[in-house]
This record gives sequence, C-alpha cells and structure tokens, in this order.
Amino acid sequence: MNNPIQGKHILLGITGSIACYKAADLASKLIQSGAQVDVIPTQAATQFVTPLTFQSVTGQRVYVDSDLWGSEGHVLHIGLAQSADLLVIAPVTANTIAKLANGIADNLLTITALAATCQMILAPAMDGGMYAHPATQDNLGRLLKRGAIVIGPAEGHLASGMVGLGRMVEPQELLGHIRLVLSKNGPLRGRKVVVTAGGTQEPLDPVRAITNRSTGKQGFALAQAALDLGAQVTLISGPTHLVTPIGSQREDVHTSEEMLEKVLIATQQADVLIMAAAVADFKPKDTAAHKIKKIGGIPEIKLEATSDILGAVAELKEKTKFPRITVGFAAESQDLLKNARAKLERKRLDLIVANDITAVDAGFGVDTNRVSLLAPAGFSESLPLLSKAEVAEVVLDHIVELLQKGEP
Repeated sequence: MNNPIQGKHILLGITGSIACYKAADLASKLIQSGAQVDVIPTQAATQFVTPLTFQSVTGQRVYVDSDLWGSEGHVLHIGLAQSADLLVIAPVTANTIAKLANGIADNLLTITALAATCQMILAPAMDGGMYAHPATQDNLGRLLKRGAIVIGPAEGHLASGMVGLGRMVEPQELLGHIRLVLSKNGPLRGRKVVVTAGGTQEPLDPVRAITNRSTGKQGFALAQAALDLGAQVTLISGPTHLVTPIGSQREDVHTSEEMLEKVLIATQQADVLIMAAAVADFKPKDTAAHKIKKIGGIPEIKLEATSDILGAVAELKEKTKFPRITVGFAAESQDLLKNARAKLERKRLDLIVANDITAVDAGFGVDTNRVSLLAPAGFSESLPLLSKAEVAEVVLDHIVELLQKGEP
C-alpha cells in the first residue's frame, strides 16, 4: 500500500490545553494508519489527560518530564529526536509556542524539539485573544520562517465561552496534513495530476437536471492516492458532499461544459489526467427559463450530445504533448471489455479502467469496486473486489510505471 504514514516514527507532543482530548483521538488515528507514535506530554498536559490514556492508545511508553532525570535522561531527548520522521505538537499553547520561538528548552518536549531535525507541525489551541496577541503572532511568524508548518487554529466555541479563532483543528483534518507532509518525497514528486470526479448535472429548468448516480468516491480516492505519491493534484468535481483530500486544489463544476473548460485549462502543463468523472453523454437542447409545471402536460424534451472531453484532450495532446498520460474510465452494463477497449482506442488513452455498473458491490454509491485495467497492445488485468482506495493505489502504480517508461 502507498500509505505514507505506514512505518513512520512520529513524535506527538501535547501541551496544557483543554484540547488535549483531541490528541488522544489523533494518536489513535496515527496508530491505525500504521505509525509508531511516541507521546511526550508536558506537565500541564498531564493535568488534562493522563499518560496512561496515551499508553493505552499507542501501546508505547509515554515520556514525561521526570524521565529527564532518570538513568537515560542525558540521551533520551537526543534518541527520540534523531529517530523521528516527524514532530507534531497538538495542541500547542501560546506558552509552548513562545518557548519554541525563543529556543527555550525547559522540559522534555521543548528540549526534544530543539534537538530534532525533522519537520515540525504545530496545531495551536488557545483563547482568541491569546492567539491574536502580537507576541503570539510574532512567535508564530518566526517559527514559520524556520520551516515549521502551522495548521489552524479553527474558529468556533472556546473554553472561555467566547466564539472566535483559537480551536485546535479536528484530528481527521490534522491527519490529512500529516499524510501530506510525509508523502512529499514520493515517486510523483513534482508531477502535476488532474483528477475528475462525480457526475455532472445538465439542467432541464431551474429545478430539475439530468444527472447520474455517481458519488465521486472513486475519483476522490484517486486524488488521495496521487497525493500520497507526492503529486500536485487538481481535483475537478461535480456536486458531491465528500471531503476534499488535504493538499488538493479543488475546482467545483455542475455541467459537462464547465468540466470541459476546467479540464482543458488544468491539463495544459499536466503530467497526468485521470478522467474518473461520470460526465453526462446527453443534455437538454433547450433549458426552460422557469420551472416546468404539471399543468402544462407532459413535456417533450429534446436532447443533444454533450462535448467530448476526452476527445478534446486527445486533440490538445496531439498539439502540445500534454497531458503526458491520459487515463479514462468506462462504466458499462454489457460487453464490458469489448466496449472499454473500443473507448481506449477511440479516445487514444494510455490506460482505461472498466467496471460493470450492474454489480451490486461495485460501481456507483458503494465503497468497493471490481475493475479491469486495459492498455494498448492488448494489455488487460482484472482486479478482485477491492476498496476504492485500493483500486486507486493500483491505478496510480500503473501510472507511475507509464511515466517512468516515458522518461528519456
């Protein structure tokens, strides 16, 4: 699997904030993602959540200030710092931010941070007035100049009872940023990948539209898989409630024409286009200016073909050589491989992903997919039932191979 968190050693520092309870959830999510997590709480943090909580979550010893004075105290912070792939301090208070900015090392966490050479992520949590104070802003600015990554804070209800900027970001969002930082040296580093996702909506009137059952899950999984390999990702999506993968640049569209415009702009210098969106093949020839009423009887709706996005991309590639790799999808209800190969050749694709939309455990609206991959020169590979995330990883592995073959 291309999980950038798997096997990484992460130091999780925790400082004295009511948001400490979120750190326990974050530690759990990191462990579930395959990381080795060493937790270093400050003395103040242990007043909110006990070390036993984190020990239970991580299965690892928790390092506290008193360990500085034990038999291994003179090398403990050095050992922790040198073996870490990433230092995350969440929550981090204004007090600890000030210490980090000024090189003050008066507890195990700050002395370890001073010794660390890995990337540092900070998730501030404090009252709005403390966050906005010029001293805190100055300290954060100094840390940013040194290369620290600051995530948040978010706006919302604070422990003081006020509403403002100061809440620690949610663990799931922070996990996305951690995933992004750890993927930056992946095999697609420096590559630009464009992914389309979801269905389009072709309006009949101000209320109704012709659309399909695509949820965008497979496209969003492909965007995440590309990010996990270090790519710069543009995600062009039809209407969906899915959460945008952290690190991707999302462009929202409704109609096929809007998607065509966005795709042609985004792929001008792209290495890869993955056309996973379920774009409508037809649209109403005329769109009613007002809602079509029942009282007028059953309307006759004339359809016309939508623009051929992959065809337009093929023409662009002919002239500019971009995108370097074009991947299409074929959602079929009959003659799956025959129809998919015909589309592969007709659209001049480098790879096509075909799936049978009549399968109850694959295709639209579910978290699993069963697909076949086809490429020119007769290549064909049928995959077993997999999660859409796993399908995305397989597709991206093939894309990496195709890019490497195309290298001079």
